[in-house]
Amino acid sequence: MENDYRVGLGHDTHRLVPGTGFLLGGIAISHDRTLYGHSDADVLLHTVTDAVLGAAALGDIGDLFPDTDPVNRGRDSAQMLRTALEEVVRTGWTVVNLDCIVFAQRPKIGPYKDQIRRRIAELLEIAPDRVGIKAKTGEHVGPIGREEAVSCEAIVLLKREIMLAEHR
Repeated sequence: MENDYRVGLGHDTHRLVPGTGFLLGGIAISHDRTLYGHSDADVLLHTVTDAVLGAAALGDIGDLFPDTDPVNRGRDSAQMLRTALEEVVRTGWTVVNLDCIVFAQRPKIGPYKDQIRRRIAELLEIAPDRVGIKAKTGEHVGPIGREEAVSCEAIVLLKREIMLAEHR
């Protein structure tokens, strides 16, 4: 089959505001700040959702869950990723692997990496060893380094599992 594989790239940034912690990759992170966003603001799951949708040429998270729609206020990002994955699978694709980078000055992500890897693997229905999680600080430079924001990047590889008539 032609085009048996597709690569998708995801990126997202959310501001940090005073609070008591935030979700990252579906895992609760204790911190003196929280991520600001229309949904639950899980910047990593938003990034992964965009990467998965992009690889299958299905748009982005804003297409499926616009922040102009009140129903998406506070929406669970894990549910958004599951819905995106359902669309990707429906069009004949499956996730091979995923690699992610979290950019945050604080808190340190290292202690949470294994939990995050396992949660994302669960959501994508793949083995945890197919999910890479790396963490980088901002070296006290820019919005990341000044602890004004957290950013993430992800790249995903999809494999065509079935060839649908409309995709030939």
